Amino acid sequence: MKFIDEATIKIYAGDGGNGVATFRREKYEPMGGPSGGDGGRGGSIIIEADRNINTLVDYRYTRTFRAQRGENGRSAECYGAKGEDMVLRVPVGTVISDKASEQMLVDLSEHGQRAQMASGGKGGLGNVHFKSSLNRAPRQCTKGDVGEEFELYLELKVLADVGLLGMPNAGKSTFIRSVSAAKPKVADYPFTTLHPNLGVVRVDTERSFVIADIPGIIEGAAEGAGLGHQFLRHLQRTSLLLHLVDIAPFDEAVDPVYEAKAIVEELRKYDEALYDKPRWLVLNKIDMLQESQEVVKQFVKDYGWKGRVFAISAISGVGCKELTYAIMQHIEENKREAEDALADTGLVNESAASKTVTKKDD
Repeated sequence: MKFIDEATIKIYAGDGGNGVATFRREKYEPMGGPSGGDGGRGGSIIIEADRNINTLVDYRYTRTFRAQRGENGRSAECYGAKGEDMVLRVPVGTVISDKASEQMLVDLSEHGQRAQMASGGKGGLGNVHFKSSLNRAPRQCTKGDVGEEFELYLELKVLADVGLLGMPNAGKSTFIRSVSAAKPKVADYPFTTLHPNLGVVRVDTERSFVIADIPGIIEGAAEGAGLGHQFLRHLQRTSLLLHLVDIAPFDEAVDPVYEAKAIVEELRKYDEALYDKPRWLVLNKIDMLQESQEVVKQFVKDYGWKGRVFAISAISGVGCKELTYAIMQHIEENKREAEDALADTGLVNESAASKTVTKKDD
């Protein structure tokens, strides 16, 4: 299945049914009063997050969606049936924005989360509503309201704890194959990865995290060069970035330090918030070096890196287990800090509420 992570669609909620003007015509009531029923409400457009879907390909080719119109009212005060709502299912992690204003409307980040994007029109009133002591035979009725319509922009941002960042052929796909059950394509040419891949890394039976591999980024990506800039959005939800660097390139003319700096600069140009995320340096392919420790020390010195550094070989698995345990520890510490902060906020709110109550009692 082709991976699609953005789409533009038009949605039309159903119009309300019309009210009618009818009168009772029965055997013993040949000239009866008004009996026109109301029209039914039009169907609404609802979008739901579904974890069983992982692409927006369904919305790339079918771009217009219309909910059912409400039925018209009938005689004998029969109300028209409500139009059936239309439910559109999207992958978990889909962000929905208004195409015209570019304003974000909803972020569907949990399975089963729903959002009503367009409301159906109200049904029209039948002539029974216009009966009065002065007007015993009203002939007026109203039409149903028009349903809402919008043009929406759907953008998928995958949900992952860790994101892989690096040049093409840095070994990102090999690394994710080494530490998870994901099987992305691996080859000895650039841009092997054409769309994001997700892998679940299990540290033990009860602890795991999700890692995202995106196509490699090259210099000039922020201006549209290469493929990686199209998928940088998938790193925005991650809590940690792993910057993979090929420390033993086949081409001796390639400078790993220059390429590493170029990647980080592209990240900064694309999104400052993404640039400010916690980032670890992972030097890959140390199995191809004679004096790997010396080369690693020299690289860190030339690069001027102050953060955490890991030297691994993704193809042989050297250093991968230590890296995954460190990532798991980092994620758990972040969750603990977030829970503590939330608990502190709750305590502050609770104490403020108690003060308010005391003040009222006084």
